[in-house]
Amino acid sequence: MVVDAGYNVDVGSAVERACLITPVPGGVGPMTSATLLEQTVDAATRQLGV
Repeated sequence: MVVDAGYNVDVGSAVERACLITPVPGGVGPMTSATLLEQTVDAATRQLGV
């Protein structure tokens, strides 16, 4: 899975690999950012065994 979090992506080459592309003008919203951060923290704590 790839999430474009407001970075520039070459849609022409991405469309060859992606099964779904949904443009989000202005980048992602606060809920997406919060969810990505939460998942990152969860993954780190699991990896560290905390």
